[in-house]
Parts: sequence; C-alpha cells; structure tokens
Amino acid sequence: MRRHRARVSNLTAGLIAAVVVAVAVYLAFGGATPFAGSPFVLKALFTSQTELHIPSPVRIAGVDVGQVTSVQRVGGSSDAAVVTMHIDGNGLPIHANATAAVQSRIFLEGNFYVDLRPGSPNAPLLASGATLPAANTSGPVQLDRVLAALTSNARANLQTLVQGFGAGLNSAPTPGQDATQDPSVRGLTGGQALNESLRYSADAFKASAIVNQALLGVEPHDLSRSVVGNEQVFRALASRQAELQGFVTTFDATMRALAARQQDLSNTIAALPPLLRTADRALTSLDASFGPTRQFAKTILAGVEQLGPTIDAALPWLAQATALVSRRELGGLVADLAPAVEQTASTIRATTALVSASDQLARCVTHNLVPTGNQVIQDPPVSSGMPIYQELLSSAVGIAGAAQNFDGNGRYLRSTPAGGSTLVQTSNLGSQGPLFGNAVLPPLGTRPAWPGQAPAVNSSTPCFQNTPPDVNRVATGAGP
Repeated sequence: MRRHRARVSNLTAGLIAAVVVAVAVYLAFGGATPFAGSPFVLKALFTSQTELHIPSPVRIAGVDVGQVTSVQRVGGSSDAAVVTMHIDGNGLPIHANATAAVQSRIFLEGNFYVDLRPGSPNAPLLASGATLPAANTSGPVQLDRVLAALTSNARANLQTLVQGFGAGLNSAPTPGQDATQDPSVRGLTGGQALNESLRYSADAFKASAIVNQALLGVEPHDLSRSVVGNEQVFRALASRQAELQGFVTTFDATMRALAARQQDLSNTIAALPPLLRTADRALTSLDASFGPTRQFAKTILAGVEQLGPTIDAALPWLAQATALVSRRELGGLVADLAPAVEQTASTIRATTALVSASDQLARCVTHNLVPTGNQVIQDPPVSSGMPIYQELLSSAVGIAGAAQNFDGNGRYLRSTPAGGSTLVQTSNLGSQGPLFGNAVLPPLGTRPAWPGQAPAVNSSTPCFQNTPPDVNRVATGAGP
C-alpha cells in the first residue's frame, strides 16, 4: 500500500524562496553574517577625494582582507573624508604606524581600492574602531588631475624649460667663462661634460653600492629600525611646527654666517685630514686596549657577583656599628672624654717642649759633662790621679764628715777660724776691693788663672754645640 506524502503548497514554497533570495541579496551587498561576531573596524582620514564606493575592497599585498562600509565627508564642502573599513581576520593585526592608500584597480575591475599596509611589528597594536591620521593616508592620483594642471601657461613654461635645458646642454661656453671649471671639461658643452662624467660613474656606483650595503646594517632589521626611528623623529618635528620654523630661520642665519666666512671654513676643512689621521691612530690604540679591558671585566665579574652577598652580610654589622657609635653608647663616652682630650692636647704641647729641652740636656751631658768628668787633672804636686767625677764624690764625703754633730746625724757645719803666719791678699775685686787673710802655708797659685773679669755667657748657643773643655790646658796663675 503506497503512502501519499503531503505536498508543500505553492504559497509556502514562494515564501521560502523569497527568504532565501533576500538573504542572498543581503549578504551579497555587504550585510553582516549572522552569528559571525563583530568585525574589526578601522577608520582612516583622507584629505583628498577618495573616489571610493561601497563596498570597495581593502587589500594587503594584493589579497582582499576586508571592504569599505562607509565614506563620510568632513567639513561640508571639504574634500576630506573619513573612510570606515571592516577588516577580516586574515588582515590582522594592524599596528599604529599602518598606512592606507587609495589605488586604482585594473581596467577590467574599474574603480578604486584601499591598499592597506599593517605597519611594523614593533609598533603598538590598534584596537577596533581606531582611526589612522591624515599623515598615514594618501589619495588617488588621476590622469584628469594631472592634465588639468597642465594649462596653456604651464605648457608654455614647460616648453621654455625644455628648450633652455637643451640649449644649456648643447651650447659651448664662451672663452674664459669656464675658467673655474675642472681642466678636463673646459671648452666642452654641457652634454659632452656629462658624457665625460660617465667615465667615473662606475667607481661612483661602486661606492654608492658600498654605502647602500652599509646602510643595511650588520644585523637583520637594522634598516627597518632606522626607518622607524626616522619616522618617529619626523613625526615629532611635525608636531612642533612653530619650533621647527624658528629652527629653520636660525639655520638660515647660520648658513649666511658660514658663507660670509667661507675662506676660514675652507681652511678648517683643509685641516681636517691630519686631524682625522691622528684620530684614526688614537682610535686604533683605543681599540687595542679593549681586549685587556674585556679580560679585566671578565675577571672582575666574579667579585661583582659576590658583592651582593657581601653587602647583605655587612648590613647587620653596620646596624650594630651604628648602634655602637650612637649617643647612648660610644657617642656619649666620646662626649664625656672630650674635655680630658682637650687637656691632654695642652699637656702634649708642654710635654713636647719638655722633651725638646730634655733632648738638649741629654746631648749636653753626653757631649760635654761626661767627657769632662772622665778627665784626670794633672796638677802636680797635688795631683790625685782620679777622674774629676771621683774627686767630686770624694769631696762630698768630706763635706758629710764636716756636717756631723754629736750623734753623727746633725745638720751643722763645723768651721775653724783660719789662722797662720802667712798673710794672703787678693787683687781688687771691684766694689769690694781686695780681700785679706792668714794662711797656714804659702799658696802655690790659682788654677785656672784669674783673667781679671768674668768670662762672657752666651745663652743662645746650645750646650752640646760647644767644644768640651780641656782642663789640663788651663793656665795656672800666681798665688795671692
């Protein structure tokens, strides 16, 4: 038995077909895909006519990565416009130094597209909804704009320029006009001189190639980093237009001053080669010293690594030392000892003078008194044969015997009146006159002989600088 399936009505089939067609048209004309999430929105400010339409494609290196969803003019009649683009996942990420340029498509495609360059990886990332400034965008250059710029006056001026340029290349200079030129091109036309310059082009191109190779740097991305750095510099200069204008004015004044002193400047440049040669030799020596410097750095590195633990170990000791020298500990003790130290300083000054005097006394004893005390006086017939210091000690014994009292411990000196049959008279003793007395025996004489007056005393000469006396060379005088 066959079952009959329910047939879809014509009305239902028509509604389904209308919905499918509407969805297809919606998606084809830029509608958002359901359940696809929010797209990445990027805006760009263009200051010239973009000629973009919705949905013009957005491409990175020729690959479609999105489309234009909106073009809104800025300022009414102004050509500036803000272009809104939706970027797919294959066009991300986009960096802060990204650029956008409106380019014309091929003839078969027609219209224009946005050529997007996502920027360098080391630049910050842009968030959805960010806007590229006008400095990072450029509009299309159309042929009609180029032709519109070539008006009749401009074309006439261009013809005059080309004719003058041709005359300049084909005309020979008048005699003496090129006296300051290089001898190899004197008398030649401009074209002939340019042909002569081609002989040096090979070496010039070789040198340029060397320079370009050097500009690439020694490591990958050196040139790109340099370009990024220059971009940042120029961006900073553009943000300081007033200061830049003043700098240009000052730079112009500087150039005029240099032009006024061009002879001095020429002499300075002529003196640069010897300076550079000397600097090259100095830098060579400096480069040779880098090896020992690096070796020293490697050697000292182990000590530097231990410096941290050493400091950590020293910090507790420094804390204890700080507490030790505080006012409660050694600081207070030092404050109490300060007066004593001040008195000690004055005592040291007095002691220094005492030591200096003691030194002079010791020298006097060593150089004068001891040699004099060791001499033996030769004074016959009463010579004792003993050194002077022993005779001095013997006389002390005699004085002690004369000073005894009845019990031997007295302090009285016994004296006996002198007397005898021999009359003794001295010479005139100044205001006292002569002295008279009676001696038991006739005096033999005096030693040393009386010179008639006391010898002069010089207190400014130290004792040890005098010559020790020779007692045996002393003259004997007549008796009184």
